[in-house]
Amino acid sequence: MPSDEAARPPTIEIPRWIQLVGLPLLLVLTWAVALAAGHVVFVFLVAAIVALLLDPLVRALQAVRIPRGFAVAIVYLSFAAALIVGIAALATVVVNQTKSAANRVDAYFTDVHGQPREVDADRDVDRLQEWLNTHHLSGVKVQQRGHKTVKQIRDKDVGKYTKRIVDFVEGAAISIGKTLFGLVLLIVISIYMLLDMQRFSRVVDRRFPPQPGEASLVIRIEQALSGYVKGQLLLSLIIGTSAGVGIWLLGMFGWLPGGQKYALLFGAWVAVTEVIPYLGPWLGAIPPLIYALVVHPVSAIWVALLFLAIHQIEGHVVVPNVMGSALRLHPLLVIFGLLVGGEVYGLPGALIALPLLAAARATWEFFRERVTFESWKDAPGGGPVPVELGELPKDPRRAARR
Repeated sequence: MPSDEAARPPTIEIPRWIQLVGLPLLLVLTWAVALAAGHVVFVFLVAAIVALLLDPLVRALQAVRIPRGFAVAIVYLSFAAALIVGIAALATVVVNQTKSAANRVDAYFTDVHGQPREVDADRDVDRLQEWLNTHHLSGVKVQQRGHKTVKQIRDKDVGKYTKRIVDFVEGAAISIGKTLFGLVLLIVISIYMLLDMQRFSRVVDRRFPPQPGEASLVIRIEQALSGYVKGQLLLSLIIGTSAGVGIWLLGMFGWLPGGQKYALLFGAWVAVTEVIPYLGPWLGAIPPLIYALVVHPVSAIWVALLFLAIHQIEGHVVVPNVMGSALRLHPLLVIFGLLVGGEVYGLPGALIALPLLAAARATWEFFRERVTFESWKDAPGGGPVPVELGELPKDPRRAARR
């Protein structure tokens, strides 16, 4: 039966002089490079994460006797095609729905019909005043002021403002397309990383061979990133379901007319935007808010309160616990990582903060048993200085006086 020493993996001992001089200099150099070339470092980090996430798919294709180069090409072409189609479809839907909503808002303030000849906005003002009167709030007078506000909006040509919104959304869609082409550099770097992933894994395994039944460093990092993906999918499912159920309930109670018909669509949109830290719930709230403003402006208040509650629960309860469990990290560390990522590199930094934490945790667990630091206890002069207690030396001047 092998001893515990024989079962331990080979280790590297860091000498004392490197601990004292080399490691501090390495930290200072790393910090200086990060400050001078922050964007480059960020691009390479994102490329590494993408390569590690796609490597299991490449290995699966290799298992059916497809050469690694062809497997990488198949995976990236499929990934790029799905991404382009998804973004194009999403941008088209958003632009079309925004145009439709803008036209409905314009008609809400300008289209005169029915008896008496009024616009829908004036009718809603009358309904609001009637509701106040029937609920013992007749002292609140909103009818005159409401009609005056509707007239001011109509006189200022609300169509100009809705056209500006449509132009903004179309410009945003074009910017997304330009950003998509800007990802070419990132994809090229990640392709090179993915092609050499097996070589890098073999180099690490030769120097730090995994124990029987133990995964290699690359496999551990890929498993950690897989845990992040699973956690993100669960998070999107929870938040998307919460938003969909909330909108369905608002529709059932009559607080959002027709809300139950679009609850599934809005919930799916919220689940997609949940991938974006911090801004996800707010971006997810935009289509339901636009719908509420068009159908019945007062219902926008209930939609805003719903998403405000979802945002608070998501940021302080759901994300720390779900992602902490998926990444095997403490919830406080998850919050800390998101805050640091956002502070260092804004929204993109917050987006890759958790995958980097997952990869760092897997790397630390792998090298924890393989790298040791030389002890300072046995260093020359490192122990306590012996002091002999004896008679204090006499002052020669005092002896001469005697």
